[in-house]
Amino acid sequence: MGLHANDLVDLVQPIFEIDSYQSKMGSDGDIAVVSFTVLEKGAADDLVQFIESGYNFVLDADATTGEQSDGYYRVYVEIEREESLPDQIMELIDGVTKLTGNEFKYRYYKSFDINELDSMAKIIPLTTEDYNNTVNESNMNNFKNFFTKSYVDSIVMEDQNLIIKKVWSDPVGFAVKDFGKTDEILKSINEKINMNDYAEIMFLTKYVGDYNVTKFGKKTLTFENKGHTLVVERL
Repeated sequence: MGLHANDLVDLVQPIFEIDSYQSKMGSDGDIAVVSFTVLEKGAADDLVQFIESGYNFVLDADATTGEQSDGYYRVYVEIEREESLPDQIMELIDGVTKLTGNEFKYRYYKSFDINELDSMAKIIPLTTEDYNNTVNESNMNNFKNFFTKSYVDSIVMEDQNLIIKKVWSDPVGFAVKDFGKTDEILKSINEKINMNDYAEIMFLTKYVGDYNVTKFGKKTLTFENKGHTLVVERL
């Protein structure tokens, strides 16, 4: 039996995300991932079925098999990255709006900003080259926001390397491995916490400021701030 209008009221959060998660079907530069946060497993499965049966431009729709660490379920929708992508997402959201009654807004990639739907044509990259440029710019902006309460005076992104510097101090460089919400990032780290390199943790805490710094294994370091975590390795 199919879904009807308002069947998913109060079951889907009104903020969805675009390009926050990796595609399982191909390159992120070629495929965009639209993700919804859902309160119940049954509602997530119903939403997947609704999307798969109603939109021929959807390459794949899937739901997490279990409850995530934040207590919710995720629905991922994969769509080819091309000129029609913003219109296709708008068509998709129009249908989901009828089921939920939500007034949807969205976040793009790993930005903290919440955007209105009519901004998608300006924000969403429609080619692989534009996607790569947008991701690099977004990361740089996020890192600057992330380190706003730090002691550092300069933040520079060179390829995937982050260089930070304080006045009268030598710069410190990191290879960036990941960045995102803390609960999701920590689940992806397979190494155990390293309790032996206390001196390095103390140095970085004094250099950067009041951040929760943790070391995993021999190389992996994490900086945590307000629910977001940056994963790096020292250069």
